[in-house]
Amino acid sequence: MKTYYNSEDLKQFGSIGELQKSMADKFFAYYAEVFKEGALTAREKSLIALGVAHALQCPYCIDAYTTDTLEKGCDEEQMMEAVHVAAAIRGGASLVHSTQMMNKIKEISM
Repeated sequence: MKTYYNSEDLKQFGSIGELQKSMADKFFAYYAEVFKEGALTAREKSLIALGVAHALQCPYCIDAYTTDTLEKGCDEEQMMEAVHVAAAIRGGASLVHSTQMMNKIKEISM
C-alpha cells in the first residue's frame, strides 16, 4: 500500500537547505545547540523528543528518536513511559478545554 510517509525521506532531511540555505543553516545550528548537554542530559532530551514526536505524530521523528534513545542507553520501559507522559499531556490538553464547553453550556442554558 502506498502512503504519504516514506521512511527513506528521513535520510534527506539534511538537504532541506537546497531551497533556502540560510534558513536551513540557522535551523540546524539552533537544533544542534538545543540538543547539546546542558541542564538536561542528551539522554533526557532524547526522551523528551521521543514523547513530543508521538504527541505530534511525526513518523520521521518517531523513527529518529527511537533510534537515538536506544543509542543513548534508554530501555524500552523508559521509552514507553515517555510516550505515556506525552499521551497524558495531550489527552489532558483536550480535556481541560472542556471547561470552555461547559461555560458555554451554562451561558446558553441561563
